[in-house]
Amino acid sequence: MAVKAMGWAHSFPMAQGVRAGRQWTRDHLASLPWTADEPDTADAIVLAVSELLTNAHVHAHSDASLVLTWDGECLHVSVHDEDPTLPRQREPEPGETSGRGVGIVRALADDLGTTCQRHGKTVTACFRPSGPVR
Repeated sequence: MAVKAMGWAHSFPMAQGVRAGRQWTRDHLASLPWTADEPDTADAIVLAVSELLTNAHVHAHSDASLVLTWDGECLHVSVHDEDPTLPRQREPEPGETSGRGVGIVRALADDLGTTCQRHGKTVTACFRPSGPVR
């Protein structure tokens, strides 16, 4: 069985990465035919990208590399940063302005995982379209 995959990669610096990352993601999602029929899934992907890039910039104090990979079943959103510290889900107090990113991504994604690497880590979220893929 042959697997046809497509993907895109881009680095986002700490100074301007989150907003640019959201727009870059939206632009690339538009090339996948199923996203027009699933705007909620596309919005969830963009929100997850925003949270993952924010975590890389704020907590890892690192530029971030974002890779989107569509394998025909799942859109993999992978963000790599230079800090080997694994992300953890927190339970922020009401009124706190941070600490919800991992929980948000976990709630939105179909799968979420982290891979430790020699220089940092990669957090990957998988998003599966709910309807048939054209």
